Order: sequence, then C-alpha cells, then structure tokens
Amino acid sequence: MRDKIRSVVRTIRRRFVPGDDGGDLTERTVKSGMWVSAMNVLDRVLKVVMFIVLARLLGPEAIGLMGIALLTISALLSLTNLGIDAALIQRVDDDVDEYLNTTFTLELLRGLLMSSVLYLAAPSLASLFGEPAARDLIRAIALVPIFLALRNPAMVYFKKDLAFHKEFAYRVSGTTAYVVVALGYAAVSPTVWALVFGYLADAGVRSVVTYFLHPYRPRPALNRAYAAELIGYGKWVTGSSIVEFLYGQGDDAVVGWLLTATSLGYYQLAYRISNAPATEIAVVVSSVMFSTYSKLQEDQRALREAFFSTFRLTAFVALPMSVGIYLVAPAFVGAFLGEDWLPMVLAMQILVAYGLFRTLFATFNPVWRAVGRPDVQTKLGFLRVALLAIVIVPATSAYGIEGTALAVTGILAFPMVPLYAREMKRTLGTTYRRFLRELSYPVVATGAMALAVLAARDVVGSPLVEFALLVTIGVVAYVLSAASLMTLFDWRVKHTLRELVSVMSK
Repeated sequence: MRDKIRSVVRTIRRRFVPGDDGGDLTERTVKSGMWVSAMNVLDRVLKVVMFIVLARLLGPEAIGLMGIALLTISALLSLTNLGIDAALIQRVDDDVDEYLNTTFTLELLRGLLMSSVLYLAAPSLASLFGEPAARDLIRAIALVPIFLALRNPAMVYFKKDLAFHKEFAYRVSGTTAYVVVALGYAAVSPTVWALVFGYLADAGVRSVVTYFLHPYRPRPALNRAYAAELIGYGKWVTGSSIVEFLYGQGDDAVVGWLLTATSLGYYQLAYRISNAPATEIAVVVSSVMFSTYSKLQEDQRALREAFFSTFRLTAFVALPMSVGIYLVAPAFVGAFLGEDWLPMVLAMQILVAYGLFRTLFATFNPVWRAVGRPDVQTKLGFLRVALLAIVIVPATSAYGIEGTALAVTGILAFPMVPLYAREMKRTLGTTYRRFLRELSYPVVATGAMALAVLAARDVVGSPLVEFALLVTIGVVAYVLSAASLMTLFDWRVKHTLRELVSVMSK
C-alpha cells in the first residue's frame, strides 16, 4: 500500500512539478504556467467569494474606505519599487545567492521607510480624500511594508527557476489567511476592519511561509557594488512601476478625490470583476514568460515564436471571457451583489474593454524586460499617463464613474494600441499582419458566442437563473465555434493546445 502511494506521488510530481535539473524549457514553462494558472484561479475564486459576502455585509462605503487606504500603500510601493527581483531574474547566471543579503537589506530599509511615512502622513492622506475615517485604516496597514520586507529574498528563485509550485504555496497561504480572518471578523463585527485585519494576515502569513519554502537564511549586509548593479537595472523597472500605478490606480485616486467613498466602492468592485481575466492572465504571462523569454533573449526567431504562441493562447482565452463578462454583468450584479450595487453595472461593462487590452498587452512587457529594454514599457507608460491626465478629471466631473471608465479605456484603445504594436513589431522583427491573423480566429468564435448569448437574454425573470443560463450557453457556443474553426482552418492554437496536453502527459 505504501509503495502504491509513493508511486502515485512520484507520478503527480513528474506530471506537474517542474524539474530541478534544467530540463526542457517548453516543459518547464508549461508546467509553471499550469501552477500559476491554478494559483490565480484559486486566489481569484477565494477573493471573489469573500468580496461578494463582504459587499453585502459592509456596503459600498466601507469598500471605498478600504480602497482609499490601499491606494496610499500601493502608491508608496510603486514609488519605491527598486526592481531588484526583475534584475536577478534577468541575469543569465542561475545562482544569485551572493546578491541576496544585499537584497534583504535594501528591502528592509525600504519597508521601514514606507511604514514610517504611511503612519505619519495618515491624517493628511485621509484629509486629501475628504474621508477622516480612513486615517486609522492607513495607520493600521502601515505594518504591511515591514512584513513584505522580512520575506526570504531567496523567493526570487521561484520565478527565476520556474518553480511556481512554491509560488503557489506562497500566494495561496496568504490569500487563505486573508479570507478566513476577514470573513471571521465580519461575522462578529461587520465593519471595514474585517478587510484591514484580513489584509494584515495575508502579508504576515506570506512572510513566514517563505522561510519554509526555501532554506536560505538572510542576514543584514550591504554590498555597495551589488546594490549599485541591482538598482542600475531596476531604475527602469521603478519608473515602470510608478507609471503602472498611475494608469492602473490613478483612476481610483481621481474617483476617491472628486467623488465619494461610495463611488470609489462602486468603481473598484466594477474594475475588480470586469478585469478578472486581465488580472489573472497578466499575472500568469508576466510571471512565467519573463523567465522564459530571458532564456531566449539571444535568439530572436525563437523569442518571436514563443511570444506569438503566448499571444495566441492569451487571445483564445481572454476574448470570450471579456465579452462574456460584458453580456452577463447585469444578471451577475443582480444575482450576487444585490440592488445596492446596480449603479456600477455600466462602468463595469465599459471597463471590460480596458481589461481585454490589458490582457493582450501583458504578453508584450515581459519581452521588453527580457531583452534588456524595460525603458520601452516605461516610456510608453509615461505617454499614456500624460494623455490620461488631460481627460480623466473633466470626464469624471461630468459623467461620474462612467466618465472615468471611458477615459481610461479610450486612451488605451487609441493611441496606445497602435504604439504598442509598432514597438513590438520592431523588437521581434514581425509584421502587423501577423498580429491581425492571430486575432482573427478568436474574434470570429467570440462573435458567434455573443450572438447565442444575446438571443437568450431576458427569457427568464430570476437574475440567478439567467446568469447560470447565459454562462452555460456562452461556454457551449464558444467551444463549438472554436472547434469548428480549428477543423476548417489552420488556427494554430490547436497545435498550441496539443503541445500543452503532450507536455502535461509526460
């Protein structure tokens, strides 16, 4: 019996855990992608369930107050991101132990500085948003940067070596703590503090878990040469991080500043749900493919084909998910969140397009980082932020959260889509026609799905029944239309899917 159990364990490990011996890069990438996908799906499901429950218990204002507190910490994390992990992953050398004590020291100094700034600036930050109640929330979550700084710096190997089964344990342990603490506290005292204590539990548990997942034990030590080298590469990542915050959460800041905490609650939950595919797929692509592309950086042809394989699979998944969310949004909100949240539906539908563009662009940024050109992402991001700054305030003032959603989506659609495509065309030595060809098949399949779902809308009275019906019809219609296109035409996603199955069956 014991031998059978050991045999099963060995089989599971061989099928799903990337090997430690270097192995085939495609196999390691696919298995790592499976772990990151599983991690993000589980993470998203747990958090969505938690937020649906808490949204009903706490209401939009409480969600918005927590949103203000999280905005402040996100801003500081972005402004002080040293880009060290990216610098270590991009290095060709497999062993970066000699850099880890310096990494630990730099992150610890950063964490102490951030926590001090957050605590002292909390009254001013709360006043800036016109929400004095946010002061104590900001001071409470000021502990989070210290928890993050105390993590084992050797966790960089999880991504560098494509060991995402360990990243899975790291992420899911924190999310589980978040959900358990938040829901447990809310059951006793349904206030915004349920979210605060859950957030603290998440950061604390993750920090502890890193020491169980890797044997390296850091100590404070600063090598100036190593620090200069890491920060020298990371400066563009720092700039990119700042830009990503400005166009990723600058809209939240504008809504919180111009409107109310309640409006921010509507906008943030609309964004969270509408961008669920973008968030999860973007994390998978950026986490796994940066490491893979870095290993291919000296072979442009191999890099190009790896990119389009990723782009093809991303479009295959993201297009139907995004259009599906747009179509079922009213039924979803009515069924799971209740009438109090109906004002967010239109903004949620607009932001679906923003999420789709984000998902596709998530395949671009790892390429630029891998070839040593993180400046491309940063420069394009600065342009995007500058254009958004011109339109977002008047749009929000005139049309509320719907105006905010239109501003961020419109700027991304034009001029950023053509600019991103032009820069990637230059980087990979490809053509615009190649991009259009990869997108044409999922667009046709998704169109067929949309027609089927539209035909079934409003045929039942219950939002819950309608939601279940529309999702079922959408999935069946997309599978059938995609299978038909694969049979009739040379949609290469078929080969990509076969390769994934082949790798996982080894």
